Amino acid sequence: MTDDSHSTQRPRESGTSRLWWLLGRLDVSATVGKPLVTLVVVLTLVFLLVPIVATVVASFATTWTGVVPRGFFTLDNWRIVLGMKEGLGPRGGVISGLVFSAMVATGGMVLNILVGVPIAYSLTRYDFFGKDWVNTLAVLPVVPGIVLAVAFIRTYPHNSGSSLGLIVGYALLKSPFMVLTVQSSFQSMNLQQIEESARSLGASWPRTFLTVIVPNAKDGIIAGSIITWTLAAAEFNFTFIVDPTDPQPFALFLYENISRSPVLQSAAAVSVYFSIVLVVIVLLQSVGRTGFTTVER
Repeated sequence: MTDDSHSTQRPRESGTSRLWWLLGRLDVSATVGKPLVTLVVVLTLVFLLVPIVATVVASFATTWTGVVPRGFFTLDNWRIVLGMKEGLGPRGGVISGLVFSAMVATGGMVLNILVGVPIAYSLTRYDFFGKDWVNTLAVLPVVPGIVLAVAFIRTYPHNSGSSLGLIVGYALLKSPFMVLTVQSSFQSMNLQQIEESARSLGASWPRTFLTVIVPNAKDGIIAGSIITWTLAAAEFNFTFIVDPTDPQPFALFLYENISRSPVLQSAAAVSVYFSIVLVVIVLLQSVGRTGFTTVER
């Protein structure tokens, strides 16, 4: 009886063990998880890029009544929105407005770098009284754009719509994106060890910060720069309220062409924005590859 019971149980135990051994050998995450994640990423990119590609393609068409634009190839839509066609009157200053908008967005980005990087470093490196409050204020927008615009108009009625007013406003509104991205880079480093190593080699604290700490955080700084520049260039609420009359900021250029122009001209205006953003991203990434280097002796 005992031998028979053992003989009947042994195949079951062997079969169960064999099944668990096979499951252990099967890497489910590699065979199923990776293709699934790849598929989700591809579908997400397609979902986001198809409207952008369709808009850019439509900007060179003569009609867009269905899903697919028709009647290629024309530059009339671009000429109209850029004020390069005859009889446009006051729209002839569009180019100067785009240049002005790019300059103030760049100014806001630079101000975010000068202020946001030290704030992110301090929040990551040191413990001090009120750190939690500072961290909360640094990573959350202080006020919405429309509220900040009203405050600017009331406080600085003669300068709120100036270049300096726009730069400061853009920097305040977009500073959380700079602080968060740079803070993530700093958190991935052992700042204390890096500082001590550099100081032991004779580097002063400013030199350590500028030539060692900052270059190691370049990925976060470049990412924050791209985000803050892009969002500042298209900031509508703040810009619309302060509304400098001349030159026209880029957000108002988009608003005018999207709300008051035919669909193909709207597509051309949006395509102009995408083109400028693409150029800026390429330039910032180029600076990130070549402009952040440590000093070696």
